[in-house]
Amino acid sequence: MNEALLQAINDVFGRPDVWLIIIASACYGIFVGAIPGLTATMAVALFVPMAYWLDPVSAVAAIVSMVACAIFAGDLPTVFLRIPGTPASAAYADDAYDLARSGQAQRLLGVALTCSVTGGIAGAIVLMLLGGQLAKVARWFSVTEYFWLYLIGLGCAVLVAPGGARWKALLALLLGLLLSTVGLSAAHIEPRFTFGMPSLYQGISFIPAMIGLFGLSEVFTNLSSDPRRGTHAKSGDALSFAGTLRQVRSDAMFRIRHRKAASTRSSLLGVLIGMLPGAGADIAAWVAFAVAKRPRSKKQANKGPVNDRQRREAIHAIGDASTANSSALAGGWIPTLVFGIPGDSVTAIVIGVLMMKNVTPGPAIFENQPALVYSIYLVFILANLVMLPIGWLAIRLGARIVRIPKPYLLPVIVLFCVTGSYALNGSLVDVTTMLVMGLIGYGLSRYGFPLGPVVLGLVLGGPLEERLIQSLTAAAGSPLGLVDRPIAIVLAVVATIIAVSVVIRGTSVGNRYSDREAGSR
Repeated sequence: MNEALLQAINDVFGRPDVWLIIIASACYGIFVGAIPGLTATMAVALFVPMAYWLDPVSAVAAIVSMVACAIFAGDLPTVFLRIPGTPASAAYADDAYDLARSGQAQRLLGVALTCSVTGGIAGAIVLMLLGGQLAKVARWFSVTEYFWLYLIGLGCAVLVAPGGARWKALLALLLGLLLSTVGLSAAHIEPRFTFGMPSLYQGISFIPAMIGLFGLSEVFTNLSSDPRRGTHAKSGDALSFAGTLRQVRSDAMFRIRHRKAASTRSSLLGVLIGMLPGAGADIAAWVAFAVAKRPRSKKQANKGPVNDRQRREAIHAIGDASTANSSALAGGWIPTLVFGIPGDSVTAIVIGVLMMKNVTPGPAIFENQPALVYSIYLVFILANLVMLPIGWLAIRLGARIVRIPKPYLLPVIVLFCVTGSYALNGSLVDVTTMLVMGLIGYGLSRYGFPLGPVVLGLVLGGPLEERLIQSLTAAAGSPLGLVDRPIAIVLAVVATIIAVSVVIRGTSVGNRYSDREAGSR
């Protein structure tokens, strides 16, 4: 066996201190990810001073473990409290919360956990086998291709909405894009919609906005609803610990037998999108969720009772998004290792940590320090395996939240919303943003507007505008500059297909709705 690989196996599996660091980092990642407002990037940034005292393998093991677990833990507040822990979780926040209210919380989180582990390991294997080749693909992407990729991500936000609510999803997306224009223009450095307030020059921070849209609006909804109606999540899982484990194993076996293609597709989507700098897990989750929720044939659609079928499809669509979300983390390491270019904010910090250890990521690392490269591959696999028992324990503890009576739970949610918003930058402006977005979210929810597209529009609006202006400037203002490269043409065709699909399906559903209304009269 390769000598470097043997050394890597010994460095990762043979050192008790590495095991302890991975377990401690996994617990830390779960804790950070489960608290709305605290992000995986923040967790890694806070860890950097401690990395100074660790060797490169231990430092990388800690970062990989805490990020993988924090991303999964973002699903806990999403399911139990309807507060997405990450922007990626916003893709399925409404579906997840609906499932939680119908008593499927632990089952859903069990599927999300196993899919996160599967996606993480699959991403590590792809990173190990094809990292170098895939990195060459990433080099083909210019600002024009990124523009089309962002547009596809935004289109998916509308595509995943139920047929009757598709136009509402489109309006919600436009609202998010409008909000993303607040602040200094990235291209012209001119203030827009700031009303003379310097605090708005940086724009609307999407994390307080997301907390307000989903978390605080849910509090308002509960306060305005009939107290006799159960509107918050149920653990629903009167099953014993063993019974819940059997349910999770049954769902895992179902995915192995019947959703191999979907799992493989989601893993590859995650790696491909995750390796593009600036794209990341958020777009991967939205795209994977949209693909999983695409229309079924009539034969498939008629299988089983409607409620059971819809719940099953929603659970497995969320599982696919979780798979893509986790595999995208490994994808983000491909440009980092191969070119020394950060794939996202976390890998940017990783490059800083490695350089602090006199390790320079890039082509030379494969020749000069192959044992370290193999160690990174193995750390990804070990961190995801460790996440399985720790994540399961977190699910069992999190289920206790929904047993708290509403008069006690709602103030706790408000406390989480306020502290989560303030913790980001220590700014009262962020708290105000959260409060305003909570009111907006309450109004939108009351009239059936999905909230996920607002978040995605807010997140991608700025980069979309920046890439559009850069592409047009490079083409001397000609719109043809947006389709002057083969990959750009392919992505433009995909974006057009999504747009046409949204219009056709929205129109057909609208016509059926009108026919039913006419027939009922």
